[in-house]
Amino acid sequence: MRSGNEGEVAAMAPKGMRVARTGVRANVRVTPGPCAHWSDQDADFIREILDLVGDKWSVLIIGTLAGGPTRYSDLAEAIPGISQRMLTLTLKQLQRDGLLIRTAYPEVPPRVEYSLTGLGNSLLSTVLELAAWSADHHAEIRRNQQTFDAGS
Repeated sequence: MRSGNEGEVAAMAPKGMRVARTGVRANVRVTPGPCAHWSDQDADFIREILDLVGDKWSVLIIGTLAGGPTRYSDLAEAIPGISQRMLTLTLKQLQRDGLLIRTAYPEVPPRVEYSLTGLGNSLLSTVLELAAWSADHHAEIRRNQQTFDAGS
């Protein structure tokens, strides 16, 4: 359920961009674990960033850009299953957050490349480790899912 304040934020956000949810912890009596030492404002922002960098398309785009500047069409080809709309929206969000830059070259035909910023590069090793962990544990997770589903 959104508060009135969030509705105002949503109205101002660019179309298709994620909107920050604020005051998420307001109804929680005790905040356990690592979140306990963060203020509500910090916790809201941390959740917003984790939502962005935990998004499958963001992870795949950041990982793909590890090889250096990449054209839009090459990104679309390198990331199976991503629609043009999701690629465009995710690139804009990553650009908005300062994780990548878009460079348009004044050529005919026009050429646009995307590359990681220093901030994006600082996230790269974590993204690549997450992808490697996923690959390393894929079979085990599938077995666990099948066992769970068979018992349901």
